[in-house]
Amino acid sequence: MTDSATMDVLAPLRPLRPSPVTAAGLGERLRLTLLSAGYAVSFLPSLALVILTLLCIPLGLVGVGFVLAFATVPATAMLTAAHRQVSGRLLGEPIPARYAPTGGTLAVTWPVRWLRDPARWRDFGFLCFSATGGFVMSLLPVALLTTPLTWLILAFTAGEWVWLLLLLLSGPMLLVWWFVTEPLVAARARAERGILGHDRVTELAERVERVEESRAETLDHSAAEVRRIERDLHDGAQARIASVGMSVGLAEKLLQTDPEGAAALLREARETTMDALDDLRSVVRGIHPPVLADRGLAGAIEALAIALPVPVAVAVDVPRLPAPVESAAYFAVAECLANTMKHAAANRAWVSGTYAEQRLRLVVGDDGRGGADPDGSGLAGVARRLAAFDGALAIDSPAGGPTTVRMEVPCPPA
Repeated sequence: MTDSATMDVLAPLRPLRPSPVTAAGLGERLRLTLLSAGYAVSFLPSLALVILTLLCIPLGLVGVGFVLAFATVPATAMLTAAHRQVSGRLLGEPIPARYAPTGGTLAVTWPVRWLRDPARWRDFGFLCFSATGGFVMSLLPVALLTTPLTWLILAFTAGEWVWLLLLLLSGPMLLVWWFVTEPLVAARARAERGILGHDRVTELAERVERVEESRAETLDHSAAEVRRIERDLHDGAQARIASVGMSVGLAEKLLQTDPEGAAALLREARETTMDALDDLRSVVRGIHPPVLADRGLAGAIEALAIALPVPVAVAVDVPRLPAPVESAAYFAVAECLANTMKHAAANRAWVSGTYAEQRLRLVVGDDGRGGADPDGSGLAGVARRLAAFDGALAIDSPAGGPTTVRMEVPCPPA
């Protein structure tokens, strides 16, 4: 089967309302019946893996179960991964699998970790479901469709009245198939999502862990920013202001004896004062750009794009947002555009932004050579900056381009 055909078969479910028979409705039900047949076929490996898994525990007492587990557990993970992918595509949402990590540990300890991993037990629950109720749910649409067709073929080939009578009696089966196929396939996919997905307690625990990590990273980032500001002030404005004080003091001493020298010192002090103001403005821009406070996020991004050597199309339509969110989003976009200028060799770039359902969504893209590294210091810093606001970063940058960086931050309007 080609990739395009596979994608058609695994297209998301489309709600089907009772209606007269149409080509589109017939095609959709045939597609779902084919998927249901695939679900039903998984009964065989599921039943075999259930039996092998149950044997692993008693045989583990004599050591054989450990060896058997090294074959059974990975095979189960492969089967459940396939079902996560299929059911996730049908439902239009991913079904993630987060197993307890085994890296960095001896292989002999893995069976113990598997026994203590809730995700592995969910896999076993799926095997039991697939070998019992799930099999019946998936077999029913196939049986409702194929049984009348089989009798129709026999009635025309065998020519016996018995098959013709059975065909007439089985006519309602096709009507039932028309109405129950989509609900049964959807129920199977949702059941798999419920079994293989994470429960509420696990999701909350993972969320708390992510918040703790992002909080620690934010504190480290804030401390680094404070040190940077202190260094910039010490090396820039503070040194210049100290020089101004020395120049003015010396000019005061020369005012009576050497007026021209005093005037030259005062001119130098004035120039140094202007330089000190420029340094202070640079520091302030690094903390919260004035254009961001004056014009909001959309105006600040437009001003940022104008100064770049590559044409940047900006289509950002967002209201005023809380200042911390605007600042984080502005610097995230600035970092992405800086990466484009430095590494992408792009001819053009674009920035789009929307705000809906209390979520800020930004997209930064370019037509460059691609290959952006999500773990690089720049994009990793953007991810950390957004994580502080429970935001997310997604990068699509295949070799040869184009590169697209999507950012999403939940936030109320200002």
